[in-house]
Amino acid sequence: MARVTYHKNKNISSKWMIVGLIGAFLLISFSTFLLLYPFASTEKNTYFHGKYPILFNGSQQGNSLIEGNSIFVPLPFLKDHIDSTIIYDHKSKSVIITTKDKVVQMPIDSLTYFVNQQPVELQLSPTIYKNGEIFVAVDLLLTFYPIQYKQLPESEAIWLQMDGDEYVNGRITDKNVNKEKLRLRTEPKLQSPYLAEMAPKEALTIVGEKDDFYLVRKANGISGYIKKENVYKDDAVKIKINQEVQSFQVAKISGPIQLTWEAVYSKNPDSSKIPDMMGVNVVAPTWFSLAGNDGAIKNLASLDYSKWAQAKGYQVWGVFSNSFDPVLTHEAFKNFETRQNIIRQLLHFGQIYQLQGINFDIENVNQVDGPLVTQFIREAAPYLHDAGLVVSMDITFSAGENNNWSSFYERKKLAQVVDYLIVMAYDEHTGAASGAGSVASLPWVERNLKNLLTEVPNDRLILGVPLYARLWKEQTNSDGAKEVTAKAFAMDKVKIWLTEKGLQPTYDEESGQNYAEFLATDENAIYKIWIEDELSLKKRADLAIKYQLAGIGTWSRYFGDQSAWATLDLNSSKGVTQK
Repeated sequence: MARVTYHKNKNISSKWMIVGLIGAFLLISFSTFLLLYPFASTEKNTYFHGKYPILFNGSQQGNSLIEGNSIFVPLPFLKDHIDSTIIYDHKSKSVIITTKDKVVQMPIDSLTYFVNQQPVELQLSPTIYKNGEIFVAVDLLLTFYPIQYKQLPESEAIWLQMDGDEYVNGRITDKNVNKEKLRLRTEPKLQSPYLAEMAPKEALTIVGEKDDFYLVRKANGISGYIKKENVYKDDAVKIKINQEVQSFQVAKISGPIQLTWEAVYSKNPDSSKIPDMMGVNVVAPTWFSLAGNDGAIKNLASLDYSKWAQAKGYQVWGVFSNSFDPVLTHEAFKNFETRQNIIRQLLHFGQIYQLQGINFDIENVNQVDGPLVTQFIREAAPYLHDAGLVVSMDITFSAGENNNWSSFYERKKLAQVVDYLIVMAYDEHTGAASGAGSVASLPWVERNLKNLLTEVPNDRLILGVPLYARLWKEQTNSDGAKEVTAKAFAMDKVKIWLTEKGLQPTYDEESGQNYAEFLATDENAIYKIWIEDELSLKKRADLAIKYQLAGIGTWSRYFGDQSAWATLDLNSSKGVTQK
């Protein structure tokens, strides 16, 4: 008989069960660790703050205001991000916008605003004052700036975009991805706080990238960083906004400007006695000057002179000066209405005297008032251009801070407004303080010209040239003290003086000019003169050619002689003069 053997089953030890469970837990934990390491932050930050946030240039820039169906943005935001030239005029309580073809005045809380002084009526004021702040309607701004906007869902943010802005459309991957990896982070790393969550296939815009992260934006405007591997890129978008700007028919000259100023102090010259000036195509008589705090203008203009000039083929650019009075300038330029009064008069004079341009000669202004001067020119240009007038302005070379004759000029900004800047490249040495020296040595002119061209385009810059020299007298008085004085001499007067003294000028390497001196023993004095003649003037013309400037302007017609016009004629110039 077969033998049957029975085996008794043994129970699995509870100890091994516990070990198994721990092992499984560790395996799962390790897998999760590998999946999520480095651990993603679960801290959530708020992206937008306040009601109706303004989304601009990638981030929130303050908050807008909604009145009725209109959206308003704060004036400081506009100045900081859209147009730094927008100003608030306290006297008229108006926001002032200037563009290339418009001057816009928007009185606060008024249903009427003005474009080039013409009233426009609205149902809602385009500017309002609320909570201690000025706001401007966005819809009105679309007329003057290349911008567009949309109000975003959920967040109610106002997304302002400008012409030229670029981004790429995209969407979240449809792969099964842990939700921690689909959160938008404040920084390009998972350990940073998150701002919002994305869903698979959700549309987005890609606005930037850093390392292996994209900076993306949700439809509600919230943006943050997300791994590139979780995003599909679609089409690129570039904002294109066509802004209509009125074109002006300005009487510009073909070829180089060859201007000479006509110095009119009390009465106009007898034009029948003015000889022909070879090459000259613009005369700029100093006819108009600021006369009162209210913007009143002193007028010395002559229609007969203007007709004579045009019969000779010259354009006439009437000069307006600030009378070189810093206090008067401040008072007249500080208010919008006074500036407009000056502009209205200049427009009137332009018509009466048949002008082709206005030349602004603003000098001796406190540095703090420089922006007022720029604003005045910015407001004047659209009106003058609309009247067909060329707009030019005289400036100096930079001469350091707190210099009333130099430091107030905002040269770069002015160059964007006017047709031409004319640099008065002279008065290097003017009197006892500067000591005897050239009116404008050639190295000094070229060195400063090169610096100026870093701020002003060469095709908008005219080189001012002196037609006078200074005769310096250095006299030793009986007490041993030295006295330095100087007189300005016209070109023909310099030649007469040299002949009278029997002097033959010699070339001065340092100034690049001819030089003469005379010892007057009876006066215990020495006379010195750095001469403006064919040599120095030809070198100045050469500088205009070398740096491809818009032309030359000479101070002044009275100081020049026939040799000056022939020498400075840029149309006949053959190149750089060599000593």
